[in-house]
Amino acid sequence: MTEGVGRKMNVLIILAHPDRGSLNHAIAGAVRDDMRAEGHDVVFHDLYAERFDPLLVADEIPEDTDIPPLIQSHCRELCSADGIVIVHPNWWGQPPAILKGWIDRVFRPGLAYRFQEGDSGEGVPIGLLRAKAAVVLNTSNTEKARENAVFGDPLEAIWRNCIFELCGIRSFHRRTFRVVVTSTKEQRAGWIEDAKLLCRSAFEPGTRNQTPEDAHHADPLRDAGQREGGL
Repeated sequence: MTEGVGRKMNVLIILAHPDRGSLNHAIAGAVRDDMRAEGHDVVFHDLYAERFDPLLVADEIPEDTDIPPLIQSHCRELCSADGIVIVHPNWWGQPPAILKGWIDRVFRPGLAYRFQEGDSGEGVPIGLLRAKAAVVLNTSNTEKARENAVFGDPLEAIWRNCIFELCGIRSFHRRTFRVVVTSTKEQRAGWIEDAKLLCRSAFEPGTRNQTPEDAHHADPLRDAGQREGGL
């Protein structure tokens, strides 16, 4: 393990961009390699390359249902992660549809969050994820001033408030690299270094996030109501 890294962490990296020659791929690959060089255990998914199916079907929605083995695997990786990195472009102020579908299918009730007893879903969720921190790395062709003034930077609210904070992750970091279409090779190289440094800083040694339901993570699928025979 690299000197200065006090504890190995489980880092989950999710990439969502269809072009293997994209800046997103370069960023995700560099962060993956750097996290491994820092001594962390890394799980890496390129959703497009893996042809991840983003469609959440009705039979998959109930908390106590049996879910497909691939989704079980993704759920276990999410629940075991001490750090999460998401890499994607800004498309229409949203993540690509394949990434939204990954959230729909993997951030399941009983695994990523739950409601109080007697709450049918109208109340404030309790976050269950154990991750210490989450990092979102975006690319954009919109100037920052226009993004904030005209669009209000919806990705900030989506990732910080609607997803990670709701699921119990208290330390959130996000960086947007812009404007890609007018950038130079030197700028892009600098952005890649910035992404690596941000992830190193976010996942510095320390106690992982402790949630009220910490004991659930010994076997998260079973404790979320999954029938063990379906695993």
